[in-house]
Amino acid sequence: MITEIIFLIILIAIGAVAFKFILDISSTVVKIAVHFLAGWILLTIANFLPGINVPINLITLIISGFGGVTGTILLALFYLIF
Repeated sequence: MITEIIFLIILIAIGAVAFKFILDISSTVVKIAVHFLAGWILLTIANFLPGINVPINLITLIISGFGGVTGTILLALFYLIF
């Protein structure tokens, strides 16, 4: 009886640690997805400005998403210069 209770407590502890790990991973994936979406929106807004035509691909989304407004401005400047 006592061994079953100890085994149940150990299983609950392992389950709680696994659940916390899964929540941490999913929150990271959600954050990355939000960054990509924000990068896409920023690049789309930048492309509406006259004279700026930054192609929207995976690399520019990464730069714009993780660089934020600064990354989008740098991309626009690079495409205007080159």
